[in-house]
Amino acid sequence: MEHHQLAQRLRAFRKLKGHTQQGLAERLNISVAVLGSLERGTRKPEAKLLEKIAQSLEVSYEELTGEKKSE
Repeated sequence: MEHHQLAQRLRAFRKLKGHTQQGLAERLNISVAVLGSLERGTRKPEAKLLEKIAQSLEVSYEELTGEKKSE
């Protein structure tokens, strides 16, 4: 998936679920700067972090990324 599309989906789900960047970053144990760069598409997250984000937002990996998870 292109970083820009993932960034848009991440931001949209975060807002839809009512999380602030600060709150979600704390739940993920990452800095707000890292989360911000993920939402701007300037940083590519590792699959493990994507899984953690999906779990925190209570969405599936597929919903978050728009693609099937490779095993």
